[in-house]
Amino acid sequence: QVQLVESGGGLVQPGGSLRLACAASGISLDYYAIGWFRQAPGKEREGVSCISSTGRIINDADSVKGRFVISRDTAKNTVYLQMNSLKPEDTAVYYCGAVLKILGGCQLQDNEYSYWGQGTQVTVSS
Repeated sequence: QVQLVESGGGLVQPGGSLRLACAASGISLDYYAIGWFRQAPGKEREGVSCISSTGRIINDADSVKGRFVISRDTAKNTVYLQMNSLKPEDTAVYYCGAVLKILGGCQLQDNEYSYWGQGTQVTVSS
């Protein structure tokens, strides 16, 4: 049974930082690409960052380049999203998704992902 569990969300002031974690069970990161997505109220879900099954290919949305960093710990089967210089417009529910992809990179289209976590709320406000 595949399970993705996000954690690390919370309330932070503009300019602050948070680190989200996506703990995976039932799959191996060696075979799955992992993506971070977010959905703000009244908006569609959008791709934020993803990392390939090799860990060598990363794609970031333009809106987070230079501020967010995705990484993974294969020993813990966990993918992280370090979010720095947070802005109010980063406020959203953040989800991680997984897709079986042994070769190739990763994409920021949510319809490519097969498994999803329950999400974690990130609120950036003073």
